[in-house]
Order: sequence, then C-alpha cells, then structure tokens
Amino acid sequence: MAFQCQRDCYMREFVTSVVSCCPAELKHEVNGKKETLKGFNVKLQDTILFPEGGGQPDDHGLIGDVAVLRVTRQGPDAVHFVGSALEVGQEVQVRVDWERRFDHMQQHSGQHLITALADTMFGYKTTSWELGRQRSSIELDTASMKPAQLKELEEAVNEKIRAHVPVTVQLLSIDDPAVEKVRSRGLPDDHAGPIRIIDIDGVDANMCCGTHVSNLSHLQVIKLLGTEKGKKNKTNLIFLAGNRVLKYAEKSYSTERSLVSLLKTGPDEHVEAVDKLQKSAKLLQKTNLSLLRDMAVLIAQNFKNDPERGNFFSLHNNRSVVSLLFDRKEGDNEFMNIIANEINTEETLVFLTVGEEKGPGLFLLAGPGGAVSELGPRVLELLQGKGAGKNGRFQGKANSLAGRGEVEALLREHSQRRSSGEE
Repeated sequence: MAFQCQRDCYMREFVTSVVSCCPAELKHEVNGKKETLKGFNVKLQDTILFPEGGGQPDDHGLIGDVAVLRVTRQGPDAVHFVGSALEVGQEVQVRVDWERRFDHMQQHSGQHLITALADTMFGYKTTSWELGRQRSSIELDTASMKPAQLKELEEAVNEKIRAHVPVTVQLLSIDDPAVEKVRSRGLPDDHAGPIRIIDIDGVDANMCCGTHVSNLSHLQVIKLLGTEKGKKNKTNLIFLAGNRVLKYAEKSYSTERSLVSLLKTGPDEHVEAVDKLQKSAKLLQKTNLSLLRDMAVLIAQNFKNDPERGNFFSLHNNRSVVSLLFDRKEGDNEFMNIIANEINTEETLVFLTVGEEKGPGLFLLAGPGGAVSELGPRVLELLQGKGAGKNGRFQGKANSLAGRGEVEALLREHSQRRSSGEE
C-alpha cells in the first residue's frame, strides 16, 4: 500500500488510529556519541510521516503530543519510535515537521531532475545519491565532469523549474508493462503493494517511494556547487535545492560581512588579502622557528658553561611562552629535542616539560640508555601520562604535571648516586 504521506505529500496533519504499541529500543547518536533510548514502536492505521527509504531520511513529527524520533518501514507497515506508550485503538492526530519534510521534498525532486538531465545531456548515469543535512550529492558514473558541462546542466535544470513542469505520481501493479519503461535501481526485497512512479512531465519517469513536490516551480532554484572525486572512477555532484540555496546565500553573505570587518577590504579583494596574510604568517613562522631554536641552544649552552652544572638538568617551560614564538603543536617537542641534542646526554640526565604548571603537557627524559630505560616507566606513572622510549630517549604526554616535583627528586637522587659511584 501507499501511505498517506505518499498519496498527498503536502498534508501536514492527519487523523488515524493506533494499531499496535510494543516496547522497543532505538540506537541514537547525539553530538557524535551513540546511546540507546528505551521507548515504543507504534504502528498506525495510516501515516503522513514518511519512513526512511529511497535515499530519503525519515520524517519527524508528533503523534498527539508524543514526539516521533524515528520512522522505519517494515514490509507494508511504517513503524514509529516514540518515548511514551500509546493506547491501541485510540484515535490520534499526526503532525509532520513541515520544514524538514518540505526540505526533503525539494532535495529529492531536485535529485530526480538533475539525474534525468545529466543522463539525457551527457549520458552520465546516477549510481547512488545522498540527501545530506546541509548539502546533497549524486554519484555519477563518469570519471570527471567539465566545468562547462556543470554550467550547462545547472542552466538546464533551472530552465525546467522556470517552465513550471508538473510532477505527478502513478501507482502501477507490479505486472503492468509500463513498469518496464521507467528508470529504477530495483525494488527492496520486502516490497509490498503497487509500484509508485514519480513522473516529471516530459523529463523523467522514475520508480520511487519518496515524497516529492507537485510542480518543479516549488523547487525555486537549484545550485550545483561543484564535483568531487568519487569511488571507483565515479564523480560526486554536490547540489542544493530550494530553501537550502537561500540559507546558503544568507550564510555566505554573513561570512562576507565578517570578512569585510576583519580584513578591512571589499568582498572582491578578500582572496588577495587572505593570500597576503598567509604569506606573512609563513614568513613569521619561519622567523619564530629560528628564534625558538636559538633560545633552546642558548639554554643548553648556559647549562654547559656552568662549572657547577653536575650531571642532571631539568627545565619546565609554560606552553604559552613557546607558543608565542612558534604556534604549532610540533613547537613543544622541537623545543625540548633541541635542548636535549645540545647537551651531552651520554653523561647528563635531562628532564624537560612543557605545559601548564599542574595541568596537561609534554615531557622528555633523555640520558644514558640504561638509566632512561629504568626511570622512564616511573616518570610516566608520576605524570599520569602515556609515552615510550628508545635509544636513550623517553617522551610522551603528561595528563598532570603536578607530579613534576616528585620526578625531579627521583631523577636528582639517581644522578647523585651515580656521581658518588653507587651505581
């Protein structure tokens, strides 16, 4: 059967009844973290909430006052996951999140239009597509697409939009000869009921379960953003349709105004201004690296020139000091390694740290191979860190430099015993 959302894609509210309600779980992702929600799977007599399928995400909405978090299809049924139980047999009002639904309609119908014309104009077949949250993509069976072709295709799809071409839905039985004439990538194994055909008048007839606009004019406009290299010698065509184009323009204009304020130039000069800034930053970075090396060498030389230096050297540098000279993560390690390289670590035990006084940071232990191998694990433990060592070096990340004093005491005691010949 076709659901009410497929018979009338523009219906926003609908009254139906609850057929079943069973306890269920939903694996959900929030801010990149996966969690399992406990709730109920509800089947309705009919629904205006589209279940995920055909490359189109599911609808969101309400059943009464209960939020619908997911809609999936199981054979001929749409299953709605909700957080609260609903009484079987009760009459309920279903409401769809119209902004989300209409956006999906625009992107999906836009995909059909682009797919059809890319095939007609250039012979590029669509092998898959993705309706993304911000932009959508069509995978075309071609290794590349020329800029001139992209421009020609964009002009053609928008010409069809301006021509107010109707989009109609046909329901055909699976054995209807007309089914063989429409474009399709095949039916799901659990398909039940009639075959649904989306017909863009004079442009395309395609087997599809999704929700669509009734006229291409409802797409407003389509913007082809460009192409990306796809898998297996294919090309991904990135596009926006309808309200997404307006949102993209609004966001781009907001960014443009911010850049005008920051760069103190007009929009046409932004690229040139940023290019100059990048060149200046690279030059400063090169200069800063030289200063960083000079500072590290000077610190090591001051130690070597000290007649009372002993065989233990320790230094802590606040990360902000290093960052002033060299704004890259590698700067911390470079700073410590230069000092260790300048000091004769075959005779001297060197302990260096960079970071907040009692917070996280980096550490380096260098010295005679045997001593470093013996002391490294203990240093790691005291700094609550992670690291590894070889060839007289043991370094890594410290979760807490609060234990730095204990490490210094341990290393100093070891050096004193070594000096006195106890080791």
